[in-house]
Amino acid sequence: MPAEDPTPKNIAQAITEVSEKASLLVREEIELAKAEISARVTKLVKGAIVGIAAGIFIVVGLLYLIESAAWGIWDLSGWGDNYWFGFLVVALLLFLLGGLAGALAYKAVKAGSPPSPEMAIEEAKKIKETVQSSGDDTPSVRGVS
Repeated sequence: MPAEDPTPKNIAQAITEVSEKASLLVREEIELAKAEISARVTKLVKGAIVGIAAGIFIVVGLLYLIESAAWGIWDLSGWGDNYWFGFLVVALLLFLLGGLAGALAYKAVKAGSPPSPEMAIEEAKKIKETVQSSGDDTPSVRGVS
């Protein structure tokens, strides 16, 4: 097999080929990052929709439970016509539970955001390491290292 001629034409072709492959690699990394974030966002949206539906059913059920609790507290208290006291106790308990749930929701949202393309970042680091390690033993062309 004859050795390739190191003429400027062959060197230019090699540089063009390397440039095209590097450009293709960058485009593929960008596509990988887009696909990864798109998959995560889709999962987050699906989870949010199911969570909202579950929340609606729970709220409707809780309305009946809350009303019965308020009337039950009034009935057990023996305060005559002061039925508002049962509703006050239930309202205070609901505010307490709402505050706790809000704090937990804030903590969960803060832990899950922002979504980042971890696989694409890891792949880019590997490519950078490979290019740097292979560049160490490559001879320089025309005094350029």
